[in-house]
Amino acid sequence: MNIEKRVKELVEEKIADKPNLFLVDIKMHSNGKLMILVDGDNGIGIDDCVAISRHVGFHLEEGNVIETAYNLEVSSPGIDTPLTSLRQYTKNIGRSLAIKMADGAKREGKLKGITEDAVIIDEIIKEKGKKAETVESVIPIDKITETKVLISFK
Repeated sequence: MNIEKRVKELVEEKIADKPNLFLVDIKMHSNGKLMILVDGDNGIGIDDCVAISRHVGFHLEEGNVIETAYNLEVSSPGIDTPLTSLRQYTKNIGRSLAIKMADGAKREGKLKGITEDAVIIDEIIKEKGKKAETVESVIPIDKITETKVLISFK
């Protein structure tokens, strides 16, 4: 059985009664580290991470799913983790984003909204010799290779 598929089932089983929580990613690294990223519409607390870790760990052991030694880590995505799901975009409405496009271009702006297939940002356009202006841009999700939240320490 595929380890990541089984872990996904276990995580979804554990968070089924917490509709504000959602699975972001599962990765089994070659060094034996099993990484589970879970987030919430209002963030996720340490208690939920611990509960998920115990649930997943218990069932993986019980079913002897992973035959080698492994290290299980459950956490929320770090600030430098790219956004991957519509729920993550929705959670970050109002924040500034750095977007890498499939054509190599980089775009920045404040996230105004999200549709099923596009993000809507207030993008700052700066042309040489002209004053910067803010323009509402609709960017198709399938043209985006990576989106990260920009953190301001002002």
